[in-house]
Amino acid sequence: MKNGQWMALAIAAIFFFPCFVSCKKENALWKGKTTEENGVIVVRNPANPMFGKDACFVEEDLSIGSPRSEEEQAFSEIASVAVDREENIYVLDSKEAHIQVFNKAGIYLRTIGKKGQGPGEMRLPINISITPGNEVLVNDRGARFLHFFALEGEHRRSISLARIQSFSRPLVDSKSNIVARLGTFMPDRVSYVLAKLDPSLKQLFPVFSYDVDNLPDIYNVYPPDCFWAVGRDDNIIWGYSDKYELNILNKDGRLVRRIIRDYAPVKTTDEEKRDWIKFAFGNKGVPPDVKVNWPSHHNAFHSFIVDDSGRIIVETYEKAVDERGVYYDVFDSEGRYLTRLVLKTPPRAIRKDKLYTIEEDEEGYQLVKRYSVTWGY
Repeated sequence: MKNGQWMALAIAAIFFFPCFVSCKKENALWKGKTTEENGVIVVRNPANPMFGKDACFVEEDLSIGSPRSEEEQAFSEIASVAVDREENIYVLDSKEAHIQVFNKAGIYLRTIGKKGQGPGEMRLPINISITPGNEVLVNDRGARFLHFFALEGEHRRSISLARIQSFSRPLVDSKSNIVARLGTFMPDRVSYVLAKLDPSLKQLFPVFSYDVDNLPDIYNVYPPDCFWAVGRDDNIIWGYSDKYELNILNKDGRLVRRIIRDYAPVKTTDEEKRDWIKFAFGNKGVPPDVKVNWPSHHNAFHSFIVDDSGRIIVETYEKAVDERGVYYDVFDSEGRYLTRLVLKTPPRAIRKDKLYTIEEDEEGYQLVKRYSVTWGY
């Protein structure tokens, strides 16, 4: 063998061997089981994660907004946060109907859009995301439009949602297809379907459908809901929170992986019941002609988000010991249960091991906070 070939093998070994050892160590620590069932990889996780509480460290490193901030850094009602590849931060203010953009140091750059009914103007925007094509997608519920803006702020196009009764949390893949939940309102219920749509909103295939009761005199507290994300390779990750199970579909809609975790359901408490009744009906309590169906336990999970490395971070209902947050389960891209972390509020975006949240200060003013996450596994 020539010297050059030996050198190439030596270099490859330097990089491959630590990875090989690390992978073998992780596989030894993981107590779950992977099987194949009817062509679907099923990853069954135990109740406990692979690594303990020291496997990740979360530290705040940026805060944007306060009552004493300059106008460009003050918010009225933050609805959504997105982050681009350069770590610029996009903050959607639904009350002001515009998007404030900050660089990764928190310095104000520009404002995108404004309130109104003309081209590029918004009425009641409720969420934003950054598309793989580097555009800002805005779901404007008030105007019944999807708006697309360049990252620099130029309005590029809008798509009418006038024929769709309900359109929730749209996400765009690399082919400009859209994954969103569509709703149809009926006298006694709302029928939802999570679907993949082409750029003109023609349905390519359904992912999951379910109904929610819509009766004015009956309240079902904490009903299960559907959550989804678009991952790498345009796969779709989705789950319905009645059970701890996440499904991964390939870009064509075929189920390729299912992630399951053993868990103990979290009981609902009397305090939660009192808080919910006060929120829904005020100090007068439940009216005599209203029935409230109160579940004995919470759903299997609250929601989830997927970061740019493929990790799935699942919000649970289990409160931390100090009551200052709840536990989030962290899975790798293969579906193995890695570790847990504690957060006070749900993450709205995760990129390059930075986690972004919407929080309130002691005076009730909204802030955007960023936390750096150090993984120790």
